Amino acid sequence: MAKKDTQTPKSGILSNWIVRNLLLAVALIVALLLVAQFALGVITRHNRTVTVPDFTNMTVAEAHELAREGHVGVKVTDSVFVRRLGAGVIYRQSPKAGSTVKRGRSIFLTINSIVPRKVVMPNLVGYSLSEARSELNNRGLTLGKLNYTQDIATNNVLRQTVRGRTVRPGDLVVSGSEVDLTLGLSSDERPTTVPKVIGMKYIRAVDALHDRSLNVGRVRFDTDIRTYADSMNAVVYKQDYAGQARTYGTAVNLYLTLDSAKLPAEKQ
Repeated sequence: MAKKDTQTPKSGILSNWIVRNLLLAVALIVALLLVAQFALGVITRHNRTVTVPDFTNMTVAEAHELAREGHVGVKVTDSVFVRRLGAGVIYRQSPKAGSTVKRGRSIFLTINSIVPRKVVMPNLVGYSLSEARSELNNRGLTLGKLNYTQDIATNNVLRQTVRGRTVRPGDLVVSGSEVDLTLGLSSDERPTTVPKVIGMKYIRAVDALHDRSLNVGRVRFDTDIRTYADSMNAVVYKQDYAGQARTYGTAVNLYLTLDSAKLPAEKQ
């Protein structure tokens, strides 16, 4: 008589080939997702950001060196003419200093040209304040004083002037000129809050005030600041109304120094 097979058949869920194949497929999908996420992080530098350095008043060579240290790139895209500023040094940048960007992002620079040039004045009437600022920067012009008058739309541009004279669209103005804007202010608009600009250089502080629909008032420099280049490197150590609510167009006085010892401890 043949010997009876006493081995018991395999049992359990893993003995089913359909289940095993499904589990292998799930594991493969998970692995592919992990690889894709890793590749996305490498390609797009996902979640890897840096703070934009301040390139103002530097030469282009100095800016390239600082950019390498800050893990960003720089490109000169425009020029203006500022009489008191050194030829070829950086006057403005975009994105602004202190902004957060992805590593490797290019920062666009506006440098001071050797000779003045003229640009065509755009039509800013009907633009919002932010749109007008962007258009002025694109044309190599500078936002000057913000004048507010009652209107149904807050921060709607109603008039554009240079040195008190209305400038029409298409007029030629010297690159770098300050353009003053008359803007609307709704009667039910709430006050704006004055930002804290301690530790910022002058141009960055001005931008921060304009972001809140405020003006620069008196600017007082320490006595050891003798040149325009010095003033571009000076930082704010004292200001008016920091953190307080104020009406649109309020002038904020700034005090600037080259002495870091005057700054609060957290800003040194």
